[in-house]
Amino acid sequence: METTFVLVHSPSVGPSTWAPVAESLERRGHAVVVPDLTGISAGGPPYWPRVVAAVRDAVVRDAGPGSPLVLVVHSNAGFFLPAIKEGLGERVVACVFADAHIPPPAGLVRIAEEEFLPFLRGLAGPDGVLPRWTDWWDEEDVVAMLPDPAVRVRVTAEQPRLPLDYYTQSVPVPAGWDAVRCSCLWFGPPYDGVAEEAGRRGWPVTRLPGLHLHQLVEPEAVTDALLKLSRKS
Repeated sequence: METTFVLVHSPSVGPSTWAPVAESLERRGHAVVVPDLTGISAGGPPYWPRVVAAVRDAVVRDAGPGSPLVLVVHSNAGFFLPAIKEGLGERVVACVFADAHIPPPAGLVRIAEEEFLPFLRGLAGPDGVLPRWTDWWDEEDVVAMLPDPAVRVRVTAEQPRLPLDYYTQSVPVPAGWDAVRCSCLWFGPPYDGVAEEAGRRGWPVTRLPGLHLHQLVEPEAVTDALLKLSRKS
């Protein structure tokens, strides 16, 4: 049965961050689902069950019944992968972390590290809501990540404004989530430590030099890497 790639964007941005890779996979004959997580902060915490529900609903709606699934997560969507995988059941056959955080084998994990919270608190408004993610950084940094002006406009426009407590939430990590094939696609800093951790766990690691949204800059190369990493040796 045909495998379906489920491309999960960071809730800090939007689904168009995976659009060029989704198109590349489809051109090569692969089925693809790109869930939309931009509404997961509606209604207050906890947020992680809405992430799981949004991915599950997209898979039910858009994937072939019973088709095997490859989960591909970007950035802080990595923290949700174990819960997403549990929500999808035995259909998940491989997991790829694309410049994404890797959760522990079990327990709880927080979205933002303690040392990053003062920066976030300084950005939050009186209502506890943060600016859009690209507004956190200098314009030249955003242009470097998103050199195509049309892509930059599209990515910027669809970003949600997340509450500060999205980043302080704890996400459950069900034990045994990493029993399937797991691998890491690494673009560059600050994910060096993530790549090292993946290597320590014995996972395949591929380096594709670029900035954090490199899937929008070189979608064909990213697609090549995802196909290679998701296959069994």
